[in-house]
Amino acid sequence: MATTSDFRNGLCIKYNNDLWQIVEFQHVKPGKGPAFVRTKLKNLTNGRRVDNTFTAGVKIDIVRIENRKYQFLYSDGETYHFMNTENYEQIFLNKNLINASQFLKEGEMVDILFHADEEKPLSCDLPAYVTLEVTYTEPGIKGDTATNTLKPAKVETDASVNVPLFINIGDVIKIDTRKGSYSERVKL
Repeated sequence: MATTSDFRNGLCIKYNNDLWQIVEFQHVKPGKGPAFVRTKLKNLTNGRRVDNTFTAGVKIDIVRIENRKYQFLYSDGETYHFMNTENYEQIFLNKNLINASQFLKEGEMVDILFHADEEKPLSCDLPAYVTLEVTYTEPGIKGDTATNTLKPAKVETDASVNVPLFINIGDVIKIDTRKGSYSERVKL
């Protein structure tokens, strides 16, 4: 058993019979009344985020989790297949456990979060940025780079992203997977 003094960002705890990850926390010592810890928690089973306040010194259960690297192989509908590159063990994840699954392409390395005691996958995170080729977009106009106007584009994973007017079919772009937005054009 641990206490609120052991809180840190990224720590996983068991709270209300569910697994939660501490996204942010702040110890508060008001002038009047007992100290408390204000936290932002992310539910590891459904991804929901909540604000919660713990009384300082309250006992909590810490859950041991591990981050492991896996390579994405393919998907068949709602099931995604991944392989551990060290021992070639394969696992299957449901689409709802994967963050930004629309940007996942074959061969991409991802981080899968496991409940260490139960060997159960909790979530799958793509790298912060992925590079994908544009497969379809309306033709760009030469020299039209002065405005912030965006146009829709399809990338090789069939996801749609808004890109600047100068992006053309065949260009490789960097996409921020956390926001699902265009970041920059990649020079090859």
